[in-house]
Amino acid sequence: MHSSPDTTGFSVRSFFHLALTIAAKDVRAELRSRTALQSALVFSALVLVVFNFARDPTTLSATDLAPSVLWVTFALAAMVAMNRAFMVERENAAMDGLLLAPIPREALFLGKLLGNLAFVGTVELVSIPLFVLFFNVSLGRALPGLLGVTALATIGFVAVGTIFSAMAVRTRFAELMLPVLLLPFMVPPLIAAVQVTARLLADRPLSEMWGWLRLLALYDIVFVTLCMMIFSGGVDE
Repeated sequence: MHSSPDTTGFSVRSFFHLALTIAAKDVRAELRSRTALQSALVFSALVLVVFNFARDPTTLSATDLAPSVLWVTFALAAMVAMNRAFMVERENAAMDGLLLAPIPREALFLGKLLGNLAFVGTVELVSIPLFVLFFNVSLGRALPGLLGVTALATIGFVAVGTIFSAMAVRTRFAELMLPVLLLPFMVPPLIAAVQVTARLLADRPLSEMWGWLRLLALYDIVFVTLCMMIFSGGVDE
């Protein structure tokens, strides 16, 4: 068990500067190795190809299947990307030093969250053109709304994935534990995101999506706050 350092003297500016420094460190480390990012990109392309060729165009149209396929791809690729959230620290025995550093635990969590959002967001941005190519779906006016709902849904499940990654990193089978822990918590945002995406592609009015968007926003607020409190309380204990 590690004692939490005294961090009461940190200003808001210093807090966010520390978080951005940690996120930048993770981004630089990933750009050097590109292990998780390349794996997630290949995985997302493979999932889209499999779904495209598995679909029978005479019985199921691409528009009907497209929202579910897109979010299944995002979810699976996100888990591949987040599996290495704390792996670098574990492999280099740096986790204890990071936890004992005189910085707020909340800043450490936020930095890891921002780093994971950068990885997952990159995978999602690359997957969207592949999705359009394979399923011949015209986004048109739906693209800004799709990007917005993608950001809303991603923030929530990446926050949960970050805390579970921190918990699972010390276990023997961390790569297997993360999907088992994370998948149940991904169900609510994925259902809401699929519902909104289907309505966006069908060019439905905003009033039909408003309830699902509020659910996503509430999920983000609750779980980002809860995960930050849990990490601050000592996820390493």
